[in-house]
Amino acid sequence: MTSPAAQSQPVRAALAAFLGTTIEFYDFYTYATAAALVLGDVFFPATDPFVSTLASFATFAVGFIARPLSGAVFGHWGDRLGRKKMLILTMFLMGVATTGIGLLPSYASIGVAAPVILILLRILQGIAVGGEWGGAVLMSSEHAAPGRKTLFASFPQLGSPAGLLLSLITFRLVSSLDHNAFVSWGWRLPFLASFVLLIAGVVVRLGVNESPEFERAKRENRRVKAPVREVLRDYWKPIVYAAAATTIGSAGFFFTNTFMISYVTTFLKMPRPLILDCLFAVTIIQLASQPISALLAERFGDARFLSAAALLSIFTPYPMFMLVNSQQPALIVVGIAFAVVVLSAVYAVIAGFMTRAFPTHLRYSGISIAYQLCATVAGGTTPLIGTMVAQHYRGQWVPLALFFSLLSVISLVGIVALARYQRQIERQIEPSHVTATGSVQTS
Repeated sequence: MTSPAAQSQPVRAALAAFLGTTIEFYDFYTYATAAALVLGDVFFPATDPFVSTLASFATFAVGFIARPLSGAVFGHWGDRLGRKKMLILTMFLMGVATTGIGLLPSYASIGVAAPVILILLRILQGIAVGGEWGGAVLMSSEHAAPGRKTLFASFPQLGSPAGLLLSLITFRLVSSLDHNAFVSWGWRLPFLASFVLLIAGVVVRLGVNESPEFERAKRENRRVKAPVREVLRDYWKPIVYAAAATTIGSAGFFFTNTFMISYVTTFLKMPRPLILDCLFAVTIIQLASQPISALLAERFGDARFLSAAALLSIFTPYPMFMLVNSQQPALIVVGIAFAVVVLSAVYAVIAGFMTRAFPTHLRYSGISIAYQLCATVAGGTTPLIGTMVAQHYRGQWVPLALFFSLLSVISLVGIVALARYQRQIERQIEPSHVTATGSVQTS
């Protein structure tokens, strides 16, 4: 008979994944928000605010460069040694990097060393996030019962809006300071708060058992010496498809949050606290909508639900920009929320959807490489590209909307291709070779 402690493990694993990714994304979004608001002034002073903001977003993108390599490294060891060990390590790395940014002297104090160290700490953040996501998704989904994996895999995805909420709350509090105080020391407080969150997150994760599916693969001696090499050799197609499929779910957030902060404050001259308040309301709506999306996907089918959401997302930026340009707070919330609810539907469901394309002993490597490849190519560059497009087509929002639509089209193509690939694999494998979890069992 299963003990009560063992029976509670799926819920504990989902909660730990949610709390852990909340902390990780709080740290990541804290940098993203600071990049839009203040880091350009502190570390990249320039006479032109556009140049300063562009330099700040460039360091934002740098954090994504490390993510595919990090995903591969942590995927290798996560498939070799286990998911839990990697998640403890990634949380520690993120806490150290974020706290370090909060303590970093400004350009005015130590000169060019300040932006150099900032870039190094940003790379460390990218390394931590690159290894975190795949492990958190697997710890949650691999503890779940068959038929509930889509819902449980969505719990780590809730960490993104929850982390953003925490980041927005802290920046809303410190942005109420006068400008000099905010630029001098106020912006540092959200970064320093990361140390407290780090301790809480490590304690929570230590209380969760290792993934039962990984333990089964370990007992059956199905681990391989070089999982990254094997997954790239044998599963490169689903990696490419999954990377494309998650585009709007990854890049879309940085468009509607990080870039949108810069857009409304720089190009529409709206007050900084106003857009932060609007995004706070939008993120609450997102946090509530994502579990509903996961439940709907379980009922109607992942592939069908994801395809419909990605298709609808193509058309969402046009009403969004029309409402944002009204500069009316209620309309801004409605416009951004419409786009975010649709793209977050993709984000909530895509994690569980892509895990089924990879066998257990290669799954950490496969989904991490796919997701982090997308995050680097699309997510990290989105605020940078958006800022350049907004500057070039100053006063015009249609080019920005077309950029958003393009991200959605890429996701739709990837979702359709990944669904087709999974159907082909299911037809080729005998039923006896498919596990109870629905993943392909290979030796």
